[in-house]
Amino acid sequence: MTDDLIRQSARQVVAALAAGDLRPHDALDAVQGRVETVDPVVNALPTRCFDRARDHADRLMAVPPDERGVLAGLPVPIKDLTAVAGVRTTHGSRLMEDFVPEQSDVIVETLEAHGAVVYAKSNTPEFGAGGNTFNDVFGATRNPHDLRLTAGGSSGGAAAAVATGMAWLAHGSDLAGSLRTPASFCGIASLRPSPGRIANGPSVVPFQVHSQQGPMARDIGDLALLTDAMVGESPRAGLGKPPPQRSFRSAAAEPSRPVRVAFSVDLGVAETAPEVSDVCSRAVHALERDGIEIVADYPDLSDARAAFDVPRALLFAALLGDELPEARDILKPELVWNIERGLAIDGDDVRAAIAAQGRIFQLAAEFMDGYDLLVCPAAGVLPFPVEERYVGYRDGLPPSEYYRWLSIAAAVSVTTLPVITIPCGRTETGLPAGIQLIGRPHGELELFSLATHIEQVLAIRPAVVDVVSPD
Repeated sequence: MTDDLIRQSARQVVAALAAGDLRPHDALDAVQGRVETVDPVVNALPTRCFDRARDHADRLMAVPPDERGVLAGLPVPIKDLTAVAGVRTTHGSRLMEDFVPEQSDVIVETLEAHGAVVYAKSNTPEFGAGGNTFNDVFGATRNPHDLRLTAGGSSGGAAAAVATGMAWLAHGSDLAGSLRTPASFCGIASLRPSPGRIANGPSVVPFQVHSQQGPMARDIGDLALLTDAMVGESPRAGLGKPPPQRSFRSAAAEPSRPVRVAFSVDLGVAETAPEVSDVCSRAVHALERDGIEIVADYPDLSDARAAFDVPRALLFAALLGDELPEARDILKPELVWNIERGLAIDGDDVRAAIAAQGRIFQLAAEFMDGYDLLVCPAAGVLPFPVEERYVGYRDGLPPSEYYRWLSIAAAVSVTTLPVITIPCGRTETGLPAGIQLIGRPHGELELFSLATHIEQVLAIRPAVVDVVSPD
């Protein structure tokens, strides 16, 4: 039963939980067995809290099954950047390796109110910095498709857990592609929502728009399910929107063919590997054969670097600037550079970044008036050796450029447009690649309908990856 259960969709498991045919404890037993089998080689969920989860499951059993919320008792892991009350939350850093918060983040409270049972924390790079999930507390998370390679980051642990059946769904977050890159590398789906769609906090930067919380799943239907369990407002969050009157599940269940789609392999801001371009181009040709008009086009994102680099640096300076004098030898050099960059920013830099952000949002919003979707690769490269800290590291690229290879995702972050990432095919060597389906401003409901149609056209069937050691 355990093996069969972890291979079912989240929707199937939730239906059984809501009907009373399955207990939350049964679902926990299934994921715990899978974690114990798979995680010793993948290292996606290094912190587990099954005792806490079973206590929560006990409380849920006192509630009628159909009143337990959207997730009805489904186990969900939380990224290790996000506080879970009573559970070790390290941020992937020796600076916080013994930290146990007393209060959960808003997003955790929202999920638990909707029937999620938290059982683990997923691995992340130190303070989420970088697209390769490794840190000095727990080590590296490995790609389930090839254990020699990275699972991506910073939601790499979450993506690897979903791909391998150690989770049906997972929480993640995204600044420069931290939901999209690992989704592409691990062959799963993710949503980076519009600012405020999914509330979180408290935060030292409660009104920033670049970093967003979001769901990860193996297909669009499951992704919509977790989105419905994440949305909501909170007085502890700086940005928040009320849940839409229509559920994201209903939108995903009613696929809609896009009429006109813009496509670019690089958005004019990135270098894309030929293997990635080939996989994405084949997918787009399939959409064209389906009768969708494909136009080679993209908005002007030439100011994206100026609009992204300054807020990112200020974020790290606000978070860790006071700690830097004592923590310089503890933090990884890439993070030290980013904090120092933030501390050195002057008023002219800030004014230029704010102006660039405004221009890009307006240009992107106007651009989307002419298209149902903008489509591009989710990552410009394929998964790379996990020992390579970032793309270019072995070739001597300095820490100041450690996230430059994420430009195709970072530029989209600046637009604040909602993005669903889905797998779109594999290379000749069997590695997955994904595409970003970028929607209109605040258009998540429409985006889910369009994404479901594209998922059906591409016929990418979600499946649990059974990890094979390279030995």
